[in-house]
Amino acid sequence: MISRTIRSYQFPQRIRIVSIRFCSNNSTDLKENEKITDIQKQRQLDSQLHLVKSRLKIDPRDTSIILFPGQGSQFIGMGSAIFDTPNVEKLFAKAKTILGYDLLKLCINGPIEMLSKTEHCQPAIFVTSLGAVEYLRHRQTSEVESCVATAGFSIGEITSLVFANAMSFEDGLRLVKLRAEAMQLASETVPSAMCTVFLYADAEIKMACQAAREWCKRLQIPEEHAVCSIANHLFPHCKVIAGHEEAIKFLQLNAKDFGIKRMRRLPVSGAFHTNLMKPAKKVLEKVLEKIHLEIPLIPVYSNYDAKIYRSVNEIREKLALQICSPVKWEQILHRMYDRPDDTPYPQTYECGPGTGLLSTLEMVNRVARKHSKHVKV
Repeated sequence: MISRTIRSYQFPQRIRIVSIRFCSNNSTDLKENEKITDIQKQRQLDSQLHLVKSRLKIDPRDTSIILFPGQGSQFIGMGSAIFDTPNVEKLFAKAKTILGYDLLKLCINGPIEMLSKTEHCQPAIFVTSLGAVEYLRHRQTSEVESCVATAGFSIGEITSLVFANAMSFEDGLRLVKLRAEAMQLASETVPSAMCTVFLYADAEIKMACQAAREWCKRLQIPEEHAVCSIANHLFPHCKVIAGHEEAIKFLQLNAKDFGIKRMRRLPVSGAFHTNLMKPAKKVLEKVLEKIHLEIPLIPVYSNYDAKIYRSVNEIREKLALQICSPVKWEQILHRMYDRPDDTPYPQTYECGPGTGLLSTLEMVNRVARKHSKHVKV
């Protein structure tokens, strides 16, 4: 059985959420641990609904939304701005035990080639992002207390689930570690790449991907490897395309024919969020079966369908599907910030390395972007 030792934020009674949950390392019979009755499940959902409703009664300007970045935002020196914050040292110490190497040293000193490897940068982004939450809590406790929704981009989705107390920090990091290793292995199997594409209004992006796949087949690339598809929906007229290396080269050579304004390669090692990640999806499914999950205490939006998680089973299913499906980030932002014209916006915080999510927010909702800040790491 997993011990449920919980360290709580010191919140007022009317708004109470649990901070990063830590557990013991001897998790065994997790299925037995999750056998709760339908009545108990309903009580959990009712409790979550009550929490959210209590916050929604507050002036929206006194609430917050917290976003967590994904892979590609890493940089040498990340972690140095938050390490002196209470509890952050504890996060890195636990990470060293779980990962088997000194993550803080790698974050601060590099080299960048090592930090940028999928197997290293995903844990680095996960831990530093949660460290940024601890920094924000230490400096402005009310901004964490009043959080009404959270979401994370790709690996950031796991960060958001840990923040919302759906899983412990340790289990979250183990999941991130195995996910990253599986994705790295899948990337090494097939030469692949990802590109941000900026589109004209009349762009034919689906036709472009289809043509790129047909080109791969003409090169006698096996059909299961002849992949090219949308990996991320970022903002209007901007997507990320991923697939076989030859498919990406084809698009770069023929971009104008399909209404693609320009393309920019991403510093990642594979075609994430495409069918080339199916081997990694199988690994993730097995890992998720062994992790103790709970219904999030605040709404967490899924990358897979841009909907709020409603059950533990949904978390297991959608986190696995996410790895080989497009990230619906633009759709998430529309849903998170949808409100009548005369309704104020909450304060948004991007917690973690980089400001990419806030830049994306500006392209989707400029008013919401005006009420946002970055928590540096």
